[in-house]
Amino acid sequence: MSYKKLRVIISGGGTGGHIFPAISIAGKLREANPDTEILFVGAEGKMEMEKVPAAGYEIMGLPIAGLQRQLSRENILNNLRVPVKVANSLRQAGRILDRFKPDVAIGVGGYASAPLLWQATRRRIPALIQEQNGFAGLTNKILGRRVQCICVAYDGMERFFPADKIVFSGNPIRPEIHPYTEADRAEGIRFYGLDPDKRHLFVVGGSLGAGTLNRAMRAWIEAGCPGGGDVEVLWQCGRYYKQGIDEFMAGRELPQIHYTDFIGRMDLAYACSDVLVSRAGASSVSEICAAHKAAVFVPSPNVAEDHQTHNAMALVRKDAALIVRDDQAAEALLPTALELLGDPERIRRIEENVAPLARLDAAGTIVDEVYKLV
Repeated sequence: MSYKKLRVIISGGGTGGHIFPAISIAGKLREANPDTEILFVGAEGKMEMEKVPAAGYEIMGLPIAGLQRQLSRENILNNLRVPVKVANSLRQAGRILDRFKPDVAIGVGGYASAPLLWQATRRRIPALIQEQNGFAGLTNKILGRRVQCICVAYDGMERFFPADKIVFSGNPIRPEIHPYTEADRAEGIRFYGLDPDKRHLFVVGGSLGAGTLNRAMRAWIEAGCPGGGDVEVLWQCGRYYKQGIDEFMAGRELPQIHYTDFIGRMDLAYACSDVLVSRAGASSVSEICAAHKAAVFVPSPNVAEDHQTHNAMALVRKDAALIVRDDQAAEALLPTALELLGDPERIRRIEENVAPLARLDAAGTIVDEVYKLV
């Protein structure tokens, strides 16, 4: 296929699970034709306004916000402002489209994708959305009736979208995530200062951290790390929780526990781990599949339509992962992970089952669909 120069708007964000796939798609578009012009549109005050420029792309912000589900005086006041913010965002999105004149619009989920894709489809600009999760969100279900192509990462998405628009692409992931060799494992062990003769558990809560995973780790440490005699733990506690974990760990002599707020080399952390403990966001699940790793998922209950449970169960049903409920994690998470660590045969079976679920060139598939549209 010949890849001509395009003008592309990519809209969405709010979390890394939306932003990093968007950046991966942009990178593939630039690989296809380095002269392609790309403009991101995000939500003011959200993390995409920092992460996208850091990746080398221009971004414009909309004053969009979503409804807050928890009842409080502040949330009620914020919710009363939402209709005004939506109307302003629709107007601004229209002006951005009229000025930039894109050949195609791509939505990756998050607040900003709704007004941008709505206005793009009103102007008959070819449009594509990428649904990362196994349970489609309300915004994408509405947009799915208006766009020409819907790229998905899970089977059975005909429940939410017109079947003739669906393309199974997988989720775009960071290009450095891939199946690892023994040489990669050795490099990761050296990088993180681990003992090559021990088994390694990677507990990853994301850049902000996951309170449930941190509480489970604290409970296990307070109990004396039962069952962890030959185990080293690489623990990403997240910057939100770092100070509290520092205070908790002060005075404890636990050289087998390596904790940090941020993991700069996720590729090496994956490479040196035998088992992972993780939330079940779409990007995390896709990266674990691409790395061919055995994981214990703890789906967050604080997400729309409980989509993390749907993401995790897509693997669990194929014996390609384990799952522990959030409300059972304090007692069950570490025992479950350590039991798996002690069963190399089961780890091998899970790794074999997760490997076929990987989609290593999802971004390339999406870019092919973009060019088919234009």
